[in-house]
Amino acid sequence: MTLGQSWNPFAQTDQLSRLLGEYLDAAGVGPQETAYERVDVEVGLSLRRYVPNRGNGPVVLIVPAPIKGPYIWDAAPNISVVQRLMEGDCRVYVVEWARPDARLHALGLSDYADRLLLKGLDCVQAETGRQSVFLAGHSLGGTFAALCAALHPPRIKGLILVGAPLHFGPWVGPLDRLVAASPPASVVTASMDTVPGSLLGVFARAAAPEGFIGYRWLDGLISLSDPEALKTHLRVVRWSLDEAPLPKRLFEEVVEALYRENRFMGGDLRLDG
Repeated sequence: MTLGQSWNPFAQTDQLSRLLGEYLDAAGVGPQETAYERVDVEVGLSLRRYVPNRGNGPVVLIVPAPIKGPYIWDAAPNISVVQRLMEGDCRVYVVEWARPDARLHALGLSDYADRLLLKGLDCVQAETGRQSVFLAGHSLGGTFAALCAALHPPRIKGLILVGAPLHFGPWVGPLDRLVAASPPASVVTASMDTVPGSLLGVFARAAAPEGFIGYRWLDGLISLSDPEALKTHLRVVRWSLDEAPLPKRLFEEVVEALYRENRFMGGDLRLDG
């Protein structure tokens, strides 16, 4: 960690958010996850293999966003996508991104959207014998899943995207307009090794305060009269506090190649050639 990173107020905010999340865990609204086994795949990526893992239906690999914990797909039994899939006889795996350390600082978009996900697909194929699987992704994880599907269509049986940005530009949405008006990403990251998750949260809230602030408070107020709904609301709040940083190179490439230059939809995005 550089001196600039150690004194970065957003890095301290990440630590405070995680501490608040631990208090919510102690209050009984932490995640109640389905039993799983962790499969180490590659430096930077492991898979959660849910047990029992013997369904005869489709194989589903879920790709969460790397800036939060993967348990939003499995926060509690009554709202668990993982459990609903298993009840449908699916074999389910969830990507678990490693938090960036000195080994991962240089990883970029081609690592997350191609090399690492392809390693995960290889691991799932070796365990299940399925040459193609369903990919499901949320937020930036969905963007990675879409890029992987575009690069390796024979490996993908179907693609499920939830809130995954694919088309970028100042005419698309408020976050894109904010990026267009901002300095180059390298200016933002000049004193950083990794980009704190809370900094990304500030950008999102500044671009769309009604979605990231207003709707959350409204949902909380509506949930007050229903104890189960309130627990669900607090579990999502707890997940939102689980801030994780992004590698510097990944942040810069996402902002410049995707958000600012829209290269994916423009057809001229290159990942490792």
